[in-house]
Amino acid sequence: MLEHYYNEQPQVQSDEQAFETSIRNDKFSFTSDRGVFAKGGIDFGSRLLIEAFVEPDIYGQILDMGCGYGPIGIALAKITGRDVTMTDINERAVQLAEKNITQNNAPWVRVVAGDLYSGLGNDERFAVIVTNPPIRAGKAVVHRMISEAGNYLLADGSLWMVIQKKQGAPSAKKKLQELYEEVNVVEKDKGYYVFKAQGFREPGAK
Repeated sequence: MLEHYYNEQPQVQSDEQAFETSIRNDKFSFTSDRGVFAKGGIDFGSRLLIEAFVEPDIYGQILDMGCGYGPIGIALAKITGRDVTMTDINERAVQLAEKNITQNNAPWVRVVAGDLYSGLGNDERFAVIVTNPPIRAGKAVVHRMISEAGNYLLADGSLWMVIQKKQGAPSAKKKLQELYEEVNVVEKDKGYYVFKAQGFREPGAK
C-alpha cells in the first residue's frame, strides 16, 4: 500500500524542492518535499481556493486546516494581513510550513502539529477556517473536519473548502448542508468546487 500524506511521520525519503510562484499579484517562495501533498508546486484546488477567497466582514484570525507546507495559509496571511494559524498531522509538513513562514516574511503566521483540531486550544475561535482536505485519508476524516469546525468558529465565522467532484464534493456538500444554515458554491472550475459554509448548528438541530 502506498503511503499517503495524512501521516504523522512520513517514511518516504526526503527530497526537498524549492519553487517560486505568483498568487493574486503577490510573489511567494515555497519549499516542499516528498511525503507532503503537492510537492512540485501549488495544486490547482489550493490555488482556486486562494483566488476565490473573500475576506469576511468580522474581525478574527484564519485557520488553515491540513496546511501541508503552508501555501494557503501563508498566501491568505499576506493577502489579508490577518493573523493565521496553520495545523497539520504530518510532522514533515509542519517543519516545511515553519520554513516557508520565514521564507515569505510572515511572522504573524504560526503553525502547530496535531490530528485535525487537536493541536489547538479549546478556547480558540476563528473568523474563517479554510481547507483543502486530505481526500486520501478517507471520507470519515473529511467529514470530521467539517463537523468539528463549528467548535472553532466565531458566531458569524465561515468554513471554506475546496474539493473535486470525483473525490467527494457531492457528499461533502451534503454534510455541510446538514450542519450549516447557508452553503454556497463560491467557485467551480475543472471539476473542483469551492464551498463556503456559514451558520453552524449542532448535529441533529433543526
